[in-house]
Amino acid sequence: MTDTDQTTTPEVPEPETTETPRPRKSRLWRFVILGFAVVAIVVASVIAGSFAWINAWAFRAGPLSQQTTVVIKSGQGLSSIAESLQAAGVIEHPQRLVLWARLNDMGRNLKAGEYSFSPGTSPRGALALLEEGDVVIYQQRIPEGLTNREVFDRLEADDRLSGEITAPPAEGWLLPETYNYQRDDDRQELVSRMEQAMRNTLDALWDSRVEGLPFNTKEEALALASIVEKETGLDAERAKVAAVFVNRLKRGMKLQSDPTVIYALTDGQQPLGRMLTRADWKFDHPYNTYRIAGLPPGPIANPGRASIEAVLNPDSHNYIFFVADGSGGHAFAVTYDEHKRNIARARAARNGN
Repeated sequence: MTDTDQTTTPEVPEPETTETPRPRKSRLWRFVILGFAVVAIVVASVIAGSFAWINAWAFRAGPLSQQTTVVIKSGQGLSSIAESLQAAGVIEHPQRLVLWARLNDMGRNLKAGEYSFSPGTSPRGALALLEEGDVVIYQQRIPEGLTNREVFDRLEADDRLSGEITAPPAEGWLLPETYNYQRDDDRQELVSRMEQAMRNTLDALWDSRVEGLPFNTKEEALALASIVEKETGLDAERAKVAAVFVNRLKRGMKLQSDPTVIYALTDGQQPLGRMLTRADWKFDHPYNTYRIAGLPPGPIANPGRASIEAVLNPDSHNYIFFVADGSGGHAFAVTYDEHKRNIARARAARNGN
């Protein structure tokens, strides 16, 4: 074989290996993510710090320096309530209170009413008071022996109550007691509570009455109890006075009770303002027990529980007369002659003899 017959194969160069450069976008995203993380941490720190700050503010003592009351009206929203608290000096920053309340899911169940705030009440404490409905409670004391008109006058003079008395009960059906109420409570609602309290009391005591009483109904018992209530203010005497009237009723005698004459003359609307006269005893009226036989048509006042108990469980004695003895109590007698002597002694005591 000759040289010309030889073929030469060209050398193929080996491929060069080069390292592919990392894209710039990947590096950029790292910086973006890192930036977001830093921002998120900063924002979270700011939020956490702000929450801690406003939370500390909410629990801090408020600016109030003395006890004060604030009336929250029905329908007031959180912002309006916060402004009312600021106006009363309970808090300083109403918008801050609104923000804190919403962050802590408070302020949705704030109750209307009158609230008393102590010095230094915190914003959180103020809201808690309104959520609990811990309103100011007032008391109306109804003394024994008042007529309905006198009770109504007291309620109408109390400007913390609202509304009118639209359904007054019959005379004598309001239980003398101390009643709790809130500002803007309705007068008729309070009267209805008094009436129901009397009915409940009379029902409970009626079942424990002694046998042989000269009356058959609760209404009659209430009428006699009202007379006993007006005749004596001494608890120790009530059952004794009640027994005098029970004895007279059993004997068919007139009760001859001066308080019934006064009620007849005034119709229970106001005090008589003077002493009774003999002419008054003759006044023709269904409540005048000097003129009528038996019990009057109804009570002459609102008797207390003690007088009702006395009528249903009177003492056992034979007295049919009594007269004020000048010392706050009464002198009792079986006979009219003895009664006249008691009257003479009482007059002498009043005259200083």
